Amino acid sequence: MPNYGKVVFSKAEIQKRVLELGERISKDYKGEDLLLVGVMKGAFIFMADLARAISIPVSIDYIGISAFHSRSKGRGAVRLSSDLNENISGKNVLIVEDIINSGLTVEYIINNLRAREPKSVKICTLLDKTDKRRNDFRPDYAGFTIPNIYVIGYGLDYQDSYRNLPYIAALEENA
Repeated sequence: MPNYGKVVFSKAEIQKRVLELGERISKDYKGEDLLLVGVMKGAFIFMADLARAISIPVSIDYIGISAFHSRSKGRGAVRLSSDLNENISGKNVLIVEDIINSGLTVEYIINNLRAREPKSVKICTLLDKTDKRRNDFRPDYAGFTIPNIYVIGYGLDYQDSYRNLPYIAALEENA
C-alpha cells in the first residue's frame, strides 16, 4: 500500500519559492502581455499560486497531454489530449509544469506550441528532476531540483490521489 513518507518541501518552502518565481517572471515580462499555459492535471495548484504571485496582468489557458510509455525502447509517445482555447500567435507563452522528468513531454509541448507562431515560449516548472533527463532541455524557471524519487502533493499524484496535500512528500511503497 502506498504511503507518503518524508516531506521533501514544506508548504512554507513552496510558498516562498513560488513568490520568488513570481517576482522574477514579473520582472522578465514587465510591460509585456503573458499567457500562462498550465499542463493538466498536475500543474493546477502550482499555476494558481504562481498566477497570484505574478504582479503583471496574465491570461490563463490549459493544455492536456497523455504520455504512453513503450516498454521495448524506453521512449514514450506523447499526444495532445486537450488543446488550448486561445490563439497564441504573437503572444508570450509561459508553459507551467508541475515536474519535468525525461524532458520528452515538455519538448513535445514546446514544438507543438512553437508551430503556432507565438512571440516567445518559455517553461516554468515547480520540480526539475535532472537525473531522468533524456535530452538537453533546461527550463527557463525552476522551483526546485530534485533527485530521482517519486513525489506527491501540491498537484502531483499517485494514481490520481494525493494532489491535495499542501506539501510535497516522497512516496514510499510498503511491502
